[in-house]
Amino acid sequence: MVVVHRAHGFRFVIYTLDHEPAHVHIVGAEGQAKINLLGPAGRPELVWSVGVKRSDLRRLFAEVVERREAFLKDWERIHG
Repeated sequence: MVVVHRAHGFRFVIYTLDHEPAHVHIVGAEGQAKINLLGPAGRPELVWSVGVKRSDLRRLFAEVVERREAFLKDWERIHG
């Protein structure tokens, strides 16, 4: 597990033995979520979330949209 970013009290994680498509797991004290970095329209796409308030989820999703290129580079570095 590699923490690639921290924001709003959450960790943005890429697991080393994970599967395609490229995605990040977002983990915090109140819940977690998974967001694909390249959804069908080429934009990030929420896969699931558990226990994350909608207001937090909007901020976290905006963070992924803003940092998507960096997260894709991190995914490539970790998974080859």
